Amino acid sequence: MHKPLPLVVLILGLAACAAAQAHGEKAHARPAVTLKEQQPWGIAGDPDKVSRSIVVRMRDTMRFHPDRIRVRVGETIRFVVRNEGRMLHEMVIGTKAVLREHAELMRRFPDMEHDEPWLVHVAPGQTGEIVWHFNRAGEFGYACLIPGHYEAGMTGSLQVVPR
Repeated sequence: MHKPLPLVVLILGLAACAAAQAHGEKAHARPAVTLKEQQPWGIAGDPDKVSRSIVVRMRDTMRFHPDRIRVRVGETIRFVVRNEGRMLHEMVIGTKAVLREHAELMRRFPDMEHDEPWLVHVAPGQTGEIVWHFNRAGEFGYACLIPGHYEAGMTGSLQVVPR
């Protein structure tokens, strides 16, 4: 029996086919209006309703610090994502299955561009942000999906617990 692909995989596949620019050092701009589409791991948050901020550091050792984050259902988190390395890194939030699928797409289509609200690309020495509202409990993750980084272990776990 054929299983339908998740919508995000189809969208990413189409984006990969249309990609014209490399992941390189170019900053990926956020759209003027943030897409607020419910995902299994939550929905784009309102920057004016942030519950708290969490600083996440990315290093060329292919590690996030912290590599485990716990939040409560109902919280809107501002992730302040600092790239302390010398190469481009990114933080992508999702289910473990979506992160694996997206990592595979990145290996196959390294030039793909994206601007989803659940990810941020951060150039060396720079800081980016993700504002995310966690409205569903569960075990999720975050990762750097630049080819080779995910495979080297640049991942973290995200636990969303009931209030």
